[in-house]
Amino acid sequence: MSKRNCTQIVRGQNAIDGAGVHLRRVLGLKTVKDFDPFLMLDGFDSTNPEDYIRGFPRHPHRGIETVTYLLQGEIEHGDSLGNNGVIRDLQCQWMTAGSGIIHQEMPQASERLLGCQLWVNLPKKDKMTQPAYRDIKQEDVSVVQELGATVRVLSGNYRDNLGAVKGEYVKVQYLDISLEPNIVWSYRETPNDQTLFLYLIEGTLATDDTLANFEKNACAILMSASTSSNSDHDEILVKAGSEGARFFLIAARPLKEPVAWGGPIVMNTEEELDEAFRELDNNTFIKYKR
Repeated sequence: MSKRNCTQIVRGQNAIDGAGVHLRRVLGLKTVKDFDPFLMLDGFDSTNPEDYIRGFPRHPHRGIETVTYLLQGEIEHGDSLGNNGVIRDLQCQWMTAGSGIIHQEMPQASERLLGCQLWVNLPKKDKMTQPAYRDIKQEDVSVVQELGATVRVLSGNYRDNLGAVKGEYVKVQYLDISLEPNIVWSYRETPNDQTLFLYLIEGTLATDDTLANFEKNACAILMSASTSSNSDHDEILVKAGSEGARFFLIAARPLKEPVAWGGPIVMNTEEELDEAFRELDNNTFIKYKR
């Protein structure tokens, strides 16, 4: 049976963003090509509210989708279109910034803030689409129980269980997987022409045939399909360490389009970036009103 192999491990680095939020920036500018269409991945894990309580005050976005998923904690959000809400344990906010939105995300003091925010690039033809929000509640997510494993389907499809989000512009497979200690888990539902990576958020995980070299949490593991494979869906095989593992499997077809990235705005050309910042200066950035 042909397998996808681990070709790259990205551990990221500690960073401070927003108004002083301490986080782990796992994916960013240096990983754009290899992880296309995924632009950024910030991990949150703190038991000290001083690390995050100042949050992310009002700031703009254009040309991307942001996916904020919490395993534990609470984040309030609101935007220039009048949308507002709160996400808590095992809840997700999926925002399409599209043509432009100004929003804020403010974590609230809690016993532990654990989760991540993923940025998904929008295709050129959809960069200026109408902004939209989807708040995914815990009860909206299909849960698949397997031997030694629990799989939550946020987006996509797993064993004929549909995710809470279909993906209007980029069809993302987003699974939240918990493995009991020493459990081996296999997966082969993503076509080989898609980018696929695992984000290890807790515990230890081994990949590839040996299943012996365990990685600790806070890293992204890129799994590329074998170029010599005769299969359309190569297998992934992973094993949890002695303390178990919690990881996200994230996949989508790469866009293979130019990326012009300026802070919270991601377009295809520098000219489009310049135009976006001019519009912010002259108050014409928001294209859709309440």
